[in-house]
Amino acid sequence: MENFKTDLDADGILLCTFDVPGKTMNTFTKGALADVETIANRARTEAEIKGVVITSGKTTGFCAGADLEELFGGGWEVSGTGEQALKQTFDLAFEMNRIYRLLETCGKPVAVAINGLALGGGLELSMACHYRVIGNGPKTQVGLPEIKIGIFPGGGGSQRLPRLIGTQAALLAMSEGKSFKPQEALGMGIVHEVVEAGKEVEAAKAWIKTKGDPVAPWDKKDFKIPGGGPYHPAGSQVFIMGNAMLRKQSYGNYPAVVNLMHAVYEGLQVPFDTALKIETRYFSKTLMTPQAKAMMRTFFFSMQAIGKGSGRPEGYAKTEFTQVAVLGAGMMGAGIAYVQAMAGIKTVLIDRDQESADKGKAHCADLIKKQVTRGKLTPEAGQATLDLITATPDYSLIAGSDLVVEAVFESSDLKATVTKAAEAHLAETAVFGSNTSTIPISDLAKASARPKNYIGIHFFSPVDKMMLVEIIMGKETSDETLAKSIDYVLKIRKTPIVVNDSRYFFANRCFIPFTAEGLHLWAEGYSPAIIDNAGRMTGMPRGPLEMMDDVALDLLVKITSETAKAEGDAYVPIPGEKEVAAMVADGRLGRKSNKGFYDYPAEKTATKTLWPGLADKFQPTILEADPALVEELKKRMLYVQAVTAARCFEDGVITDPREADVGSILGWGFAPWSGGIVSLIDSIGVATFVAELDRMTAAYGDRFAPPQLLRDMAAKGETFYGRFGKTKVEKAA
Repeated sequence: MENFKTDLDADGILLCTFDVPGKTMNTFTKGALADVETIANRARTEAEIKGVVITSGKTTGFCAGADLEELFGGGWEVSGTGEQALKQTFDLAFEMNRIYRLLETCGKPVAVAINGLALGGGLELSMACHYRVIGNGPKTQVGLPEIKIGIFPGGGGSQRLPRLIGTQAALLAMSEGKSFKPQEALGMGIVHEVVEAGKEVEAAKAWIKTKGDPVAPWDKKDFKIPGGGPYHPAGSQVFIMGNAMLRKQSYGNYPAVVNLMHAVYEGLQVPFDTALKIETRYFSKTLMTPQAKAMMRTFFFSMQAIGKGSGRPEGYAKTEFTQVAVLGAGMMGAGIAYVQAMAGIKTVLIDRDQESADKGKAHCADLIKKQVTRGKLTPEAGQATLDLITATPDYSLIAGSDLVVEAVFESSDLKATVTKAAEAHLAETAVFGSNTSTIPISDLAKASARPKNYIGIHFFSPVDKMMLVEIIMGKETSDETLAKSIDYVLKIRKTPIVVNDSRYFFANRCFIPFTAEGLHLWAEGYSPAIIDNAGRMTGMPRGPLEMMDDVALDLLVKITSETAKAEGDAYVPIPGEKEVAAMVADGRLGRKSNKGFYDYPAEKTATKTLWPGLADKFQPTILEADPALVEELKKRMLYVQAVTAARCFEDGVITDPREADVGSILGWGFAPWSGGIVSLIDSIGVATFVAELDRMTAAYGDRFAPPQLLRDMAAKGETFYGRFGKTKVEKAA
């Protein structure tokens, strides 16, 4: 066997060590599954084998699940269409269930010694074993996270987990993709025993020698589902309430969630072998949906490639950062200082006076304290991290920095002033990065004495939680500067996407139309409640009015003012723009002032409410929305963002569909079910998308007008991944 090493001891216990050659982490390929089948057949037929223990030979963990590169990269390719394709997919997908079931019914006790991460198919294999021992390692966890990439557990997980821990707990765990630490897993009933790390195999063998039971609980006549099945009074309530909860959480956007519920509900009513076939049928249907295909591509392949620096120019040595300066100690600057310190980088945090700088460091201290409270850092490590940050108004302390990140207010004049002040103390090789969210980098670089070293490094708020960093190339920015900037972003454990210069760049250029469409709808007389409810139903994290409150209304007014100043007579005001400015003048700044489009009570547990004064700005005339109207509103809010992304490709602002998809989801929460802003267009079909845009342009205005690029692609039957990303995606896969 290629993926498992076996050793039969004197007690007749066959130790099977999972160790996929050439991989840092074990995953289940077709070859690994074939090896499990060999183990099951040996256990069944060889009398000298009294029991089986499965463990991992990797220091990185037990098993991370199915090999998605094989799954998505052609290993599961089907040739038919419709029902024929579904049948072919079923046959391929059922292999894992068939083989795990062979192991589970081999007639010998099988124990698993989980010595690290066990996710997806790794946990599903473990649940097919009769006894589960887990080591109490600091990084050890178990879970079924498949829902996060658009599918659901298809290796028996949707059937075994409810039978182990009860329907309600299992549905919550699977629908949210939760992972559990060893003691949590023990308390829930996922594992039988927690032992000291390194003692897993010893404990597993001890169980086989003393209590080994070769029959799974659900194969015994007296088995009952914990908490009751679908027709039990308590169990039925789980599905009644579960349907409502899942609808509330997902708005029906995720086929995987709906199909998971079907698989569990139907599977718990039949014998176990039939239940596995039901699971595979729904798993196959899910696997064939555009949502699953797009989410797997974006959340696995694209994230993996970008996380390895796919946009980094070749030929430049990796930069190690010993010191980085941050200009501006407000919430954004302090957040940047915090993530740098957490990555072990010595940080100089500068503001106009000591009090302002200290306030920024105090914010870092609060964030570090949370990490200590949660057990992520020891108090000593927390203090050492905080000590890496020097808060000061003294620009001379910038000397020796490898990079400077400017994070002052969105004012070209102010940014020019701090650029010159910082560069006076920088080495010739140091990089200067601006955290501007809207102002063209080439314009800001005019204040720099070395524009080739000047680049945009755009963080998203709150910095400690948002994983995306948008790197913006100016007209004169060098490839070496880009390479260093990507090294920096990866060092602080963020995800970099690379875009070319323009006002708003990529992320804000696509996001602003979402909030602007909310203002259009408000001005058209739609009730604010309808606007935000429809916005959430698109899959966006919040409605457009809520989102503006979160961003801060005064910031939006500043951005609008800066844009109007730059564009002059060409600037076209957005309906509602003056009304928002008036709200800001009255102190309604959004969530940060506890009042904006919504009123925010002082009590954190209290619910926010729409500000009644909104009706004085625009009197609502549309107070109800039937399903057809809701669909149209959802389409308006999604399509106005997507057509803007297409314009970005036409203008050369962004060139890689992977970065567009990842950037849209991580940057502003674009509907994850779609796989990202470009995947949405590809799944609709470019020709269909263009036809809808033409209709919407006639109905709502030129903001929906399709660019020539889309018309050309529609005429040729192209997709974004086909036209812009084929080579890159194949290389990543």
